[in-house]
Formats: sequence, C-alpha cells, structure tokens
Amino acid sequence: MMSSYYHPAKEADMAAMTEPLCLERDVCRVIELLDRLQRTGELPPPKLQALQRVLQSKFCAAIREVYEQLYDTLDIVGGPEVRAQATAKATVAAFAASEGHAHPRVVELPKTEEGLGFNIMGGKEQNSPIYISRVIPGGVADRQGGLKRGDQLLSVNGVSVEGEHHEKAVELLKAAQGSVKLVVRYTPKVLEEMEARFEKIRSARRRQQHTSYSLVYSQHVSMWCAPIHIM
Repeated sequence: MMSSYYHPAKEADMAAMTEPLCLERDVCRVIELLDRLQRTGELPPPKLQALQRVLQSKFCAAIREVYEQLYDTLDIVGGPEVRAQATAKATVAAFAASEGHAHPRVVELPKTEEGLGFNIMGGKEQNSPIYISRVIPGGVADRQGGLKRGDQLLSVNGVSVEGEHHEKAVELLKAAQGSVKLVVRYTPKVLEEMEARFEKIRSARRRQQHTSYSLVYSQHVSMWCAPIHIM
C-alpha cells in the first residue's frame, strides 16, 4: 500500500504559482533598507542615493509592470524558478525590441458595456504594426488615463499581436471579460507615417473611382484603412 506524504515546500511553490505576482512591496522594502543604511553610514551615501533613484524611476516601474504581466500570463511548465527565468528573458526581449523607442508600458482598462473607448488601425495585411489611432474623449480609456494616441499595441491579455492581422487584435479586445491588460509602446512618428501612407491610398482610390476595378479595390482597402472603434 502506497503512503502519501505532505510536502510543505512543494505546496508553497504551487501557491506561489497561483497568486498574482506583485513586486512593488519588495521594491519599497529595498528603498526603506537603503534609507536605513544611509542613516547608519555603513555605505557611501552617493552610491545609495544613485541606487534609490534607479529603483524610484519610471523606467524601473515599467520593467516591474511588464515583468509582472508576463509572469502571470506566460504558459510555462515548471516551478517558480523556471517561470521566473522565462519571464526575465521575455522581459529583456520586450525591452530590447523597443530599443530606440519608448519603453513598453502596461495599461489595464475595465471592460464595460460602453466599450473600451479607443480606435485601432494597422495590422499584418498592410505590413504595419497595430496602433491606437484615437482615444475617444470621455470614454473609458480617456477617463482611466495611461493610453495615448500613437501607442503601438504589443499584446492583449498576454497574447502578442505583433505581426498579427488587424482582426486578431479586434477579436482579442472584444473577447476580454471584466478587464483587459494591454502592453503598449509610444511611437507616434510611426503612426503618423502610416496614416500618411493610408491617405495616399485613399487619394488614389478617389481618383480612380470611375472604373469598376477601383470600386472593388476601394472596398477592400477601406476595410483596413479605417480605424476600428473598440466596443
């Protein structure tokens, strides 16, 4: 007859994997410890102050937010250590991909009957990223803050939309229940270039409307040129 044994360490690991990760308390504790060390004079104050500035910076907060979001959504088989290693690599990859641009941010919006309150445009079918083209004044996204016109949409609830078709992003946004977590990166110049390119297509379409071919073509183009309001 086989006996079952209680493994407290294993149960602790399983509990850690099911709880949402929150590193903010840990960062606060480190900052408090640095304050204490400054008062005791155990370490040179300039070095402690420099480390405090890093921990309190917006960049550090952005890294923490992206890390937490990835940790909670990555589909990883293994214990907390394996998940932490995979999350660290994914976080580094996300910031490396944004080199030369603004760093990624996590924006969480409640999903209500009035919709999310923003428009998106772009996608794989027009060889461009998916962008927030408009934040509706007075809408959910506008009231919550955090989301801006010119933000590139990187993922929706942990599912990457980089290199995906426009409709994929729309489906993910509409399927979200309760709330939606977006990872975005602010690159307004690319959106302006994309809109200028679309305007040229529209102008060419208007000039060619006298042929039956151009009518069919215009219907196809308008499907992905027109921003989609996310309800």
